Amino acid sequence: MFKEHFHLIIFLLVSAVSIGQYQFTGAVSEDFIDGKLYLSLVEDYRKISGVHPEQILSKTVADSLGNFSFSGNNLLTENRIYRIHIDNCTEKEQQTTHFTGHCLNSKEIVFIANNNTRLTLPFSFENEMFCQVVSNNESANALFKLDSLKNDMKFAFGTYRSEANRKLNSQKWFSKLQQFGAMMEEPLVELYSFAFLSDRSSSLHTYYLEDIRTSRYYELLLNRLQEKYPESQYTRQYEAELAADKVLASAMSDKENPWWFWAISIIAVTSVAFNFYYFRKRQGRAKFTEHTPLSNQEEKVLALILENKTNKEIASALFVSVSTVKTHINNIYKKRNVSSRQEAKNLHSK
Repeated sequence: MFKEHFHLIIFLLVSAVSIGQYQFTGAVSEDFIDGKLYLSLVEDYRKISGVHPEQILSKTVADSLGNFSFSGNNLLTENRIYRIHIDNCTEKEQQTTHFTGHCLNSKEIVFIANNNTRLTLPFSFENEMFCQVVSNNESANALFKLDSLKNDMKFAFGTYRSEANRKLNSQKWFSKLQQFGAMMEEPLVELYSFAFLSDRSSSLHTYYLEDIRTSRYYELLLNRLQEKYPESQYTRQYEAELAADKVLASAMSDKENPWWFWAISIIAVTSVAFNFYYFRKRQGRAKFTEHTPLSNQEEKVLALILENKTNKEIASALFVSVSTVKTHINNIYKKRNVSSRQEAKNLHSK
């Protein structure tokens, strides 16, 4: 009897420890054996891919055999989009190239997870890293599968470049990618697809604006997001973009509208975009205080600003480009919660 109770107590203790614990494990190839691995939370679906320091939650390195692990209990209980990426960049290279969100010397994988997710990233049958997802979370590998569909779509568009083929494939693949997301019963998968199909730099954007005028899919997706993730950044961002894009699509479709309609449409789109930008900016600034440390390069830039140097003079003094100087200045403004050189000078003259 005592033995049975002892086993029950052990089981309950083990179960309690395992609740609310995530673990993401995997292996890296020899090319990245000395690289640093980063776990990031992706809340802005326009920044799903790339290197974004503000998203990073944790950092680690692989052991001598190439194995790595992220674990803990600090993730959200709801599903979110996460990214693991590895790069061999030095600290200096990160400061000069990562601010653009891109790093050529890196490898990444995006997945859906929560605080109870167990996930491993084994090598593929061709011994490639980050090409397979195994998890207890049914939605974890959905983004990986969707990426495979996106590659099939790109191949289909590249086979025949005629206008007729473009229209035919646009309709076919829009429907196919949307249906895949709905089939997974996970709005974040649909959001991942939406981010791809609605990208303004994509050749599909024109078809998207046509589709948004007649299809109920986008409103239904908004309903699903509001139901499952009512307070998330994903839902707020999608709702703002959807409203702006609908106005833009309506304005482009009706060439008979008077000039004042176009004026109001432009104002409405600009207002929605500005409000969202302002919200994101305030959210970003809230992360910094006057005590947030500046990087070494930012300290140098600030010192030259206090000496009334121009951007061009600062770039020349530090042997960097003017655009790099502007990036450092923007970071200084955020960390010091100011919006101009004069405010920065006033702050440091106290």
